[in-house]
Amino acid sequence: MTPPVRSGRGAFRACPRGGPPMKLAGLLPAALGDPALARVRDRARGAGADGLDLTAPAALRPFVVAAAAADTAAGGARRPVLAVTATSREADDLALALGSLLPADEVAVFHSWETLPHERLSPRSDTVGRRLAVLRRLAHPQGSPLRVVVAPVRSVLQPMLKGLGDLEPVELRPGAEAALEDVARRLTDMAYARVDLVTKRGEFAVRGGILDIFPPTDEHPSRVEFWGDEVEEIRTFAVADQRTIEAVQHLWAPPCRELLLTPEVRERAAELAVKHPELEEILEKLAEGIPVEGMESLAPALLDGTDSMELLVNVMPAGTHVLLCDPERIRTRAHDLVRTSAEFLEASWAAAAVGGQAPVDLGAAAFKTLAEARAVAGDLGLPWWTLSPFGLAEAEAPGPEARPWEDPLPEVTVTPDLGDVITMAAQAVPLYHGETARVVDDLKRWSGDGWAVALVFEGHGPAQRAVEVLHDAGVGATIVESIDAPPQPGQLLVSCGALNHGFLDEVARFAVITGNDITGGRGASTRDMRKMPSRRRNTIDPLELRAGDFVVHEQHGIGRYVELVQRTVNGASREYLVIEYAASKRGQPGDRLFVPTDQLDQLSRYVGGENPALHKMGGAEWQKAKARARKAVREIAAQLIQLYAARKASKGYAFGPDTPWQRELEDAFPYTETPDQLAAIEEVKHDMEQPTPMDRLICGDVGYGKTEIAVRAAFKAVQDGKQVAVLVPTTLLAQQHYNTFTDRMGQFPLEIRQLSRFQTPRESEQTLAKAADGSADIVIGTHRLLQTSTRFKNLGMVIVDEEQRFGVEHKEYLKQLRTAVDVLTMSATPIPRTLEMAITGIREMSTIATPPEERHPVLTFVGAYDDKQVAASIHRELLRDGQVFYLHNRVESIDRAARRIRELVPEARVAVAHGQMGEDALEKVMVGFWEKEYDVLVCTTIVESGIDIPNANTLIVERADLLGLAQLHQIRGRVGRGRERAYAYFLYPREKPLTEHAHERLATIAQHTELGAGMYVAMKDLEIRGAGNLLGGEQSGHIEGVGFDLYVRMVGEAVQQFKGSARPRRRSTSRSTCRSTRTCRTTTSGSSGCGWRCTASSPPPAPRPSWTRRWWRCATGTASRRHLSPTSWRWPGSGSSPARTASPTSPCRASTCASPRWRCPTPSSCGSSATTRTPCTSTRPSR
Repeated sequence: MTPPVRSGRGAFRACPRGGPPMKLAGLLPAALGDPALARVRDRARGAGADGLDLTAPAALRPFVVAAAAADTAAGGARRPVLAVTATSREADDLALALGSLLPADEVAVFHSWETLPHERLSPRSDTVGRRLAVLRRLAHPQGSPLRVVVAPVRSVLQPMLKGLGDLEPVELRPGAEAALEDVARRLTDMAYARVDLVTKRGEFAVRGGILDIFPPTDEHPSRVEFWGDEVEEIRTFAVADQRTIEAVQHLWAPPCRELLLTPEVRERAAELAVKHPELEEILEKLAEGIPVEGMESLAPALLDGTDSMELLVNVMPAGTHVLLCDPERIRTRAHDLVRTSAEFLEASWAAAAVGGQAPVDLGAAAFKTLAEARAVAGDLGLPWWTLSPFGLAEAEAPGPEARPWEDPLPEVTVTPDLGDVITMAAQAVPLYHGETARVVDDLKRWSGDGWAVALVFEGHGPAQRAVEVLHDAGVGATIVESIDAPPQPGQLLVSCGALNHGFLDEVARFAVITGNDITGGRGASTRDMRKMPSRRRNTIDPLELRAGDFVVHEQHGIGRYVELVQRTVNGASREYLVIEYAASKRGQPGDRLFVPTDQLDQLSRYVGGENPALHKMGGAEWQKAKARARKAVREIAAQLIQLYAARKASKGYAFGPDTPWQRELEDAFPYTETPDQLAAIEEVKHDMEQPTPMDRLICGDVGYGKTEIAVRAAFKAVQDGKQVAVLVPTTLLAQQHYNTFTDRMGQFPLEIRQLSRFQTPRESEQTLAKAADGSADIVIGTHRLLQTSTRFKNLGMVIVDEEQRFGVEHKEYLKQLRTAVDVLTMSATPIPRTLEMAITGIREMSTIATPPEERHPVLTFVGAYDDKQVAASIHRELLRDGQVFYLHNRVESIDRAARRIRELVPEARVAVAHGQMGEDALEKVMVGFWEKEYDVLVCTTIVESGIDIPNANTLIVERADLLGLAQLHQIRGRVGRGRERAYAYFLYPREKPLTEHAHERLATIAQHTELGAGMYVAMKDLEIRGAGNLLGGEQSGHIEGVGFDLYVRMVGEAVQQFKGSARPRRRSTSRSTCRSTRTCRTTTSGSSGCGWRCTASSPPPAPRPSWTRRWWRCATGTASRRHLSPTSWRWPGSGSSPARTASPTSPCRASTCASPRWRCPTPSSCGSSATTRTPCTSTRPSR
């Protein structure tokens, strides 16, 4: 069975975002009007393994491939094609473009490993899954076979194990017979990891008769329900909250590794472990069936050498045409791959302390040369074609004039691959750089001359706007959903598709122009982000807790986490977190609290002192600590509420609803917004449309899309005639925001100015003058914006990026602004989740906790500095046309560090950047790095804040032991912002011992590489440094007493009380409001009723009741009642501890024994006085 291709779930669906496949199929017959392209198609139809060298601009690549692969009815040759590109990014772009010309499910990308063969790192499971899915379709073509496989040269040259296309996936359908135990065993054999909770691709979990599995090729995990040995239902669900998304009819799960630990492989590993004791640790695990990181590098040794390996061309169908797109770059890339692979083979084994060479022969896994790959293709009879942007002969000119410069061209050193030469007449479209007048003039001329013209945009908004502009200019253009037939002479069609660049063909009198041609380039588009991720929950994750971690329970105080256990109570099996508290009697073991996993909102991590004292369950210490802290926070809340009241009382400007231009700007956003982003955008717009000034904080991890929210808010403000000031802490960030705002708003009549030390005095004066007279719509600047000389005519909004980087005096100035204009603040420094509850109502907060889907965690390496490792890492990044940040945080020795990098990697273009450089020199270096003029930037922490260079995906930090934890996290956020897998190396001197704090910081950064780890890193940083300076020294004692999490929530509750709320926000397992403002809270449930107690939010009435019920206790799953004598009773909150001390032998506390939740059915159960003896009945709450 071939893998299914469902919309949004297929591994190889390459249709452009926003529309169905084959939207531009009519452009192929029009392009075949060029006799040269028609000759290419005819050559493909003929038989024989002949070579062919084509010369054509890069924009024609999808048309050449489509001409060879399309159906004969569509004018093609119907031949399978292997299109080889120099890089993975080019492969993805070519596949997307082909999805507009061919059926998208017949085009696949054969991805390369992110790792090198000998790197001692395993490729990601989703990469392996996609590769195996393609190989499966090639080995077992059913239905519609693959016509085009697009592969980077890295995939073509890397040998892979034979028979991967024959690996059987796990397939399940509703109604099919399958034993759950057998399925689980097969998944384990296919290298899926068995876990308690599925969160990542390549994981599965079994709970009773339910199987949760996350196949590496799917967008969402699936939940399979079994009834005995029959599959009853299959549903996809969201990772974030485990809720169902939709029912599906088919589950297809390929293996997660290309090397599976079969009995033969395990036996061979055991033999090698005896022969090579230096590899004993790795091989023994493999012999036991335990997957090891990087085990794929040992594949040739485990599978007996070269006979076990083959190349991609070996598995392509007969008659496949191999087409090299840009062969000159492919040859260079192939040479670099072979060299760097050998470097890594040496560096990785040397780092493993087994000598300078691998102890076993691993040559069969090394990259082959391009000549070897071509020889294999020749043996198989596969035609080998090349498509170069420059070649050996010029095009057939449309006119008869002579071209004397043709003669010397055959002397060019690019050698033809023993094939004929065909040169296309088409030329690349000149870049217009947003000059609309030039575009309109050219379109008028071509239409008047009888050309057929197609304008192709990525989104509907720009396409619609282009039609309006052309109509205003008197050019007749027609917007169509898809182009199914060739455009007629003189016709101008506008549509949407995934073509990056267009071309002009004078022979065929046909032109294709794209949105990128008009704007002059494309941003760091990452279409991997097109999938909609799920919004993350903000509760404690029991799987992140380690035994011994301190936690805070809202009712019982600080305890120590012990373990996660499963227990059966009243016939229901549930999971419980076991929390240990101080013993209620000396010499006895500590009391234990069992918290069910559906009541995790009662728990939070403890952040405060290093080693807090555990509280006693039922003791008075926890209540006293809470009372002291609550008294202290009232003072803070009173100050905060004054600012809130002043802002609410002041009159602001109410912005109008969204305009069509606003929607057009948002349509042009090249990514799919995350749910958090959409929610934040809606909240910001809602605030702007209110008559009171906005003061909202956007908090999110690095690279989560905060800038786009600022762009949309600023544009909305400008639409109403207001000016916007964007305040940033560094000059580099000002330059970057200026570039971003200009790129996003370049199509609209806005004036965007920059004010920083990168501008000359004359430019700064012009900017200030334009701000004062109102002609500058948006001014982006550093602290200069805060000077008294800066005046705005009609300021409506201030956007502050990285507010924590500004000093006290700057914040005072901003505080004055807040009562007059809308203020939007962005911070990449993550704030613990409950700070949101504290600040709510004073400064509204939007949290972006969801990373863009398919954004990969940064592979993080912490270790001693080694020249070989540094050189190999830089070489690997240069192989992918990437760039490197090399951080050396000492200005006096930074030039020496740069010199050393030049010696290690002579071919790298190295530049230096630090804060003590002159403005002009620094700007020149940073702009040069941005425009890819340099490969390695040796810099200080000047790059820490917000600088976004998606092409830089390797970070090397010297002396990482001297940097703070938040700094390390921020700096790591500079890489991993594009499609490529990112690497971060945090290095320390081999000869110097690490301090304890440095070791803890580096251990934390190495362990928490997952996306959104900033929340944990910030909490850990608070733990390492202590919480004393967070809210002033006098508050530190209270924070240590109740934990940071609960303390900040208390501030929030106090604020709510000051604002006039009836009650503070409380989180209880269940509650029912009674008469006379009491709350009857159930504390357990059992078969015989529920225990309860009434707590008063007002002074207790007189007379005091003479008795109350005790809290429930449970032992061996049953509930029992005990009454207190009147003499031992204390009114809750009267100063003494409530009389509910427990015997230390109780195995668990009643507050957590419940399976269903309970409530008081009527207010009379509590009564106006607490003397009522009616117990709560066992009614379930409505959900």
